[in-house]
Amino acid sequence: MSPPTVTATARRTSDARRRQSAVRRRRRRSVLALGAVGLLVLAVVLAMPLFKRAVNDLTLPLTHQDIIRQQAQEKRLDPALIAAVIYGETKFDPRPSSAGAQGLMQILPATAEFLARRSGATSFRTADLATPQVNIAYGSYYLRYLLDSYGQSTMLALAAYNGGQANVDRWVAAGHGAALTIDKIPFPETRAYVTRVLNARGEYRHKYAGQLGYN
Repeated sequence: MSPPTVTATARRTSDARRRQSAVRRRRRRSVLALGAVGLLVLAVVLAMPLFKRAVNDLTLPLTHQDIIRQQAQEKRLDPALIAAVIYGETKFDPRPSSAGAQGLMQILPATAEFLARRSGATSFRTADLATPQVNIAYGSYYLRYLLDSYGQSTMLALAAYNGGQANVDRWVAAGHGAALTIDKIPFPETRAYVTRVLNARGEYRHKYAGQLGYN
């Protein structure tokens, strides 16, 4: 049997090198794939709290909780109620309304001026309503005023906050008063608003107990 030619030997050597190279490439691809999967898993694990927070922010946002807690304590209010009113008004994303209401709690300048006179404030400016601290302070003061005006009825206070105190006074004077229920509020928008805020109050108490000072 004659020895293999140089060309045949070189071909076999070349084939072996190609096979080894292919094996190394497959191994590298496997290692890279495993690394990519590992990084993806790690990214998912790290992102879960951020994802949950993002979903929570979209469905039930909360900011300025320190101001809310402070105002709740000063005005003897449920902090979840303040948060729920902000949610009902702006979802914590303030922008001027077509009626001219401003800030997180959508305070009308005329209402703010009334509250400033009543509270003894001497340096109020309408532009101050854009400041969260000022806006939440005035909105909380207004909530306290309305609750006191309607015998601590949260439903009537919220109806007045949205539909106007004059309208609620008219409903009460017409004999509705204590018999008035949410489904009997004459204004559809106000009915929906009161329902939304009351539902949100319960959710804020549950989801943000720590941030709002319940724990």
